[in-house]
Amino acid sequence: MEETRGWGHPRTLDRDGSILHYWDVGPKEAPVVVLTHGASMDHRMFDAQLEPLLEAGYRVVSWDVRGHGLSKPLGREFSLQIVVEDLVAILDRCAVDRCVPVGQSFGGYVSQELLFRYPERVTALGVIGATDITTVPPTLEHLALKLSPYLFRIWPNGHLRKTIADRTAETESAKRYAYNATSQLSGSEFVTVWKAVANTLHAEPGYVIDRPFLLTHGEFDRTGTIRRDAPSWAAKEPNCHYAVISNAGHNANQDNPDEFNEVLLEFLRRQLD
Repeated sequence: MEETRGWGHPRTLDRDGSILHYWDVGPKEAPVVVLTHGASMDHRMFDAQLEPLLEAGYRVVSWDVRGHGLSKPLGREFSLQIVVEDLVAILDRCAVDRCVPVGQSFGGYVSQELLFRYPERVTALGVIGATDITTVPPTLEHLALKLSPYLFRIWPNGHLRKTIADRTAETESAKRYAYNATSQLSGSEFVTVWKAVANTLHAEPGYVIDRPFLLTHGEFDRTGTIRRDAPSWAAKEPNCHYAVISNAGHNANQDNPDEFNEVLLEFLRRQLD
């Protein structure tokens, strides 16, 4: 793994067969922003957000989800619920009562589910490149999502990882990072993680996000139906600020960090200052 600058040494938490690694940086009394990466990525995808958040006066907690990055092994099970409980355990260890969870892709699902299950822990919500976890898509789309782990099982490993990297990002540096991060998971770990991703959605008719909500995605995001569905999701949420990050793909915060950071910091300033 490449050395991560700025985060310092990780702390660890042993939970259900995995040694979780997490980082807690910044003044303890400051508002807390919690960063959760996407499936097959790790905390390094937020390298370009760390310093701007600290300079703006926030405390930053980030982590490697079980099975990803330094958080090995994957453990006995992997599901959205388990990952959310892992995050709650980290917040408890850090003595964080309330936070702003900001998540990318699967991390966006984790952040949404944290709000859904533990609303008292969430001040505001940020989602990068993810869909509404409480809306199940049409039958054929949902079936395709459910079947996708079986496709990944038979996909040649090296070609799969290169394809993910190429489709995840627009810039060469972000593509190199994505390939490196994805390569840290074995083939079986990747399939296990993706099975969890494919089973995250749960229909909750009438549910709305009752917190200030930042929804973003890259202008060229080609993952699933994110770019197609984001405008209608934003329209149904009364507290949503919707922003499309220009010249960016699925990992929008890496492809165009300057624009993304400006959007994120302005959102946080309005909600927390």
